Amino acid sequence: MAEPRHITLRELQRAVKRTLEEGFELPVWVSAEIAEIKVNYSGHCYLELVEKGGANGVPTAQARAMIWSSSYPRIAARFEHETGRPLAAGLQILAKALVSYHEIYGFSLQISDIDPTYTLGDMERQRQQTIAQLQEEGVWEMNRQLEAPTGIQRIAVVSSAHAAGCRDFCKELEKSPYRFDLTLFDAFVQGAEAENSIIGALGRIAARADEFDAVALIRGGGSASDLNCFNAYRLCAHVAQFPLPVLTGIGHDKDTSVADMVAYAALKTPTAVAGWLVERLANAEGGFDYLAVRLREATCSRTHAAKLQLERLTAELRRMSGERLTRERLRTEGLTGRPAEAAREWIARQKQRLNNAAEIAAAHAPERLLKLGFALLHGAGGAITSAAQAQPGDEVEIRLADGTITATINKTTIWQRKKSATKKR
Repeated sequence: MAEPRHITLRELQRAVKRTLEEGFELPVWVSAEIAEIKVNYSGHCYLELVEKGGANGVPTAQARAMIWSSSYPRIAARFEHETGRPLAAGLQILAKALVSYHEIYGFSLQISDIDPTYTLGDMERQRQQTIAQLQEEGVWEMNRQLEAPTGIQRIAVVSSAHAAGCRDFCKELEKSPYRFDLTLFDAFVQGAEAENSIIGALGRIAARADEFDAVALIRGGGSASDLNCFNAYRLCAHVAQFPLPVLTGIGHDKDTSVADMVAYAALKTPTAVAGWLVERLANAEGGFDYLAVRLREATCSRTHAAKLQLERLTAELRRMSGERLTRERLRTEGLTGRPAEAAREWIARQKQRLNNAAEIAAAHAPERLLKLGFALLHGAGGAITSAAQAQPGDEVEIRLADGTITATINKTTIWQRKKSATKKR
């Protein structure tokens, strides 16, 4: 049996290499995301490029790439100058590359140029996607609709502790005549870790929300790419739905980040945020001064009106008192000649009342009753007023009008009173 025709692995690799190099003789422009990047001691730059697909961001394609040391300084410098940030993992790039294939190392790309405008365009695309998603979810206006205190003085500051913008912010507030209570929540405000770092700081503030009036999210100036984390959906969603008013001073002059758009108030610089806070307190103080003036005017007006009312009432009281005194004087003068006559009449009335009382007392005197034939009966226990108080054999004393008789009781008879019957009708 004849052996099947075959080729060696090396021959296959060479065939693949030949096919690729013949099919891609000229460089091609390839879009991809930088997954990893490193520059070795010799100056060569090695990258891992990926293309992600689906909602979970799993790579659907992957390839190695390199930029030789002869080209890397020029490409890196131009990219950083145009975008404001160095080549780094996570960036979308458009690279001009020559397809290469090695029998041992396999498929790779040799990059000869990178278009910075593509990376900037991708950032803008992501920015518009963030805006659309926040608006679709209905959280776009939430932070701006919060009611901030008239005087914002307890402020949670999200910034890097070593950032110049943070120092400028604090110095500006220190120059004001007002007292501000600042609490720093240290966070990265640029770079690959900025988004997660700022979200973490906001989470710590939310746990202590009752201790603050507002949040100041500040950083110094930077390029558009430096500020790209402030266009990220997760960070902007946290700002939009934060329970306290968020003030942004991200330090850019031309571009407005999505975080600025959803924040309660967006200022250009950290110093501007401080100025806004001072001006708000000054306006509040001016409002209090205005209210104080209005209160003073109202008080003076009410006092004047009360004074006039008091004067009117005083005059009326004086008039009424004079009239009353006049009437009483005339009445007193009319009674001046009558006291003696009135006294005699009163004495006569009292004398008559005494005579009447004496006649009534005399009519009921015991001596008068005894003269009429009545007698008083006394026993050992005192006056006897009922037959039931005397028993046969008791000695009694009978008092008459002209003397007393001592006697012994032989018999007692108690008379029973008959009750009258009442007829029912």
